[in-house]
Parts: sequence; structure tokens; C-alpha cells
Amino acid sequence: QAQVAESGGGLVQAGGSLRLSCAAHTLSTSEMAWYRQAPGKEREFVARFISSTTNTFYSDSVKGRFTISRDDAKNTIYLQMNSLKPEDTAIYYCKAIGRLSGRDYWGQGTQVTVSS
Repeated sequence: QAQVAESGGGLVQAGGSLRLSCAAHTLSTSEMAWYRQAPGKEREFVARFISSTTNTFYSDSVKGRFTISRDDAKNTIYLQMNSLKPEDTAIYYCKAIGRLSGRDYWGQGTQVTVSS
């Protein structure tokens, strides 16, 4: 079983919404975050959540449109994406930092496509 697994991607029209999920299963984490990679571009930071705090951080490109949240009981984080734009089209990856190891654990990614 993968340490980190995303779900919830899909195709949506511009202005629409999607919610992504990322389950860390049994991994104890110090931080969980979302990144994305568009075709021909480098992977970029989207949002992150510091475990055991309410501290969240967003990239300027998604601030005000995306919201990161978590369900501690399920060891899962979510990314609610509203007012989606074609430039949000990318593969979205979840990253978890192991609390004990300090290692980065990446999910396999989930495709988000926003049509104009």
C-alpha cells in the first residue's frame, strides 16, 4: 500500500470546482502539502498544512480560490479548488513529510484538467 495516495481529479469547465483528497494512511506526518506540474513546466508549490497546527500556506496563484483542509481522524488532507482556470490544468501531487524520518513521501498524482 502506498504511503500517500491522491484522488479526486477530473475534467471541469472554467469557473467550476473540484475537491482533491490525499490519504497518508498509517504515516505520521509533520507536514502535508499539494504541488502541481503542468505540461512542460516544473513542479510548483500550491498549498501546505503544518501538522498539529492550524497554519496553512498558499501560493499567490491560488490564494483566495483554493482551500486546504484536513481530517485528522482519517489522516487525510483535502484541496477544495474553486473558480478554476485553464491555467490550473496540471497533475496535482500530494507530499507528506514523515514526522520521525523527515523523509518526503509523494503520491502518484491526479490529473486536473480545466477546459475553457
